[in-house]
Amino acid sequence: MKKLIIILIIGFSAVFAQKVPIDKARGVFISVGVGPRLPVSSFASSTDIGYGFDVEIDYSDNEFFPVFLFGKIGFDQYPGAQSYYESTDYSNFSTNSLPISLGAKYYFPPLVENIVLFMPVVEFSANYEYMQKLHQFKPASGKSNNLEDISKLGFSAGAGFSMFMLEIMVSYNYLQNNQYISADLKVRLPLYISL
Repeated sequence: MKKLIIILIIGFSAVFAQKVPIDKARGVFISVGVGPRLPVSSFASSTDIGYGFDVEIDYSDNEFFPVFLFGKIGFDQYPGAQSYYESTDYSNFSTNSLPISLGAKYYFPPLVENIVLFMPVVEFSANYEYMQKLHQFKPASGKSNNLEDISKLGFSAGAGFSMFMLEIMVSYNYLQNNQYISADLKVRLPLYISL
């Protein structure tokens, strides 16, 4: 899984790091985010609050500003819920996932401009997640431990506030049987700006 993360980060960098014509204003930005992951629906019955981090590449230019296109890759981890262990044959259950997203963000006009730029932002993306679920059972159960690999497609929608270099985003992520709410604090840095 680590090799896949490295390959995808290099791929995102290669796509967005190419030279672009300088006939218009444009920018490419990288951001790193971290925060909690709250399972909802059936996912919450077996899983506790998790955590995750992501790396995101954003692009915009003056033709479609204030819309930014983005690609994002991350890593999320969820431990099993204690109540799930008590009511089943599980001794350990955990989920690791590698979410990959492609989408767009829309930045609304700033609410505050005096000291710091403070803008509401919404985003929507299509998601792919590769998951590994660890199933470990109590010795008396007679069941074999195993590692399950799953791939799922879904979508996410989020809203938050941006100070452009710093962003807070809360998103609802839908994947069949694995829905969750993510909250991220992101730091953004410019990779390329042309005016």
